[in-house]
Amino acid sequence: MAISGNNGHLNFIREEKPALLIIDMVKDNLEPEPPLPITEAANRITGPINSLVAIFRGRGWPVIFSTDAYQEDDFIFTGRMQPHSLAGTRGAEITGSLDYRPGTDTWLPKPRFSAFFQTGLEQYLREQEVTLCAVAGITTNYCVLSTLLDALCHDFKAVLLEDCCAAYPEINHERTVEMYRKNPLSPLLSVGKSTELEQF
Repeated sequence: MAISGNNGHLNFIREEKPALLIIDMVKDNLEPEPPLPITEAANRITGPINSLVAIFRGRGWPVIFSTDAYQEDDFIFTGRMQPHSLAGTRGAEITGSLDYRPGTDTWLPKPRFSAFFQTGLEQYLREQEVTLCAVAGITTNYCVLSTLLDALCHDFKAVLLEDCCAAYPEINHERTVEMYRKNPLSPLLSVGKSTELEQF
């Protein structure tokens, strides 16, 4: 599988082996009472993500859930952000609306925004001979983007799955997607839709 030039469409070439990285789809974000600003948008993308998970599993491609696992006294909570997704709590578990299968999929809790930060993800991907990371989840302009850029920093190609990501407000998602739809890193970093992957 490879990425075509600057138009954002994905062309598939068998030399590439992709992994699906699903970012921060946890109960604290998708199942809180009362709902958070991101909750509605996050729940809307569970359907496309589940469809893509089935495709990846069927082809023997890795499916990786990477989720926040913070400490209550974490440095990042000394700013405006409130404590959430605390390691070992129910809120830091993968949301029940996603088709996560222990023993088949990989779950890598992360202490910071990027799925690559202190998780062993790079080594795992190398062992699986992965060459491309297809990234889904929340939020587009923070943890998803951090993971995409870190994928490049670790010499993996990366795809931002625009219909499988969300941010609040929606304009933040739209602007981030548009920013990277045509960029000088293409085709190493591209934007595409899950339906394009399903056609392979």
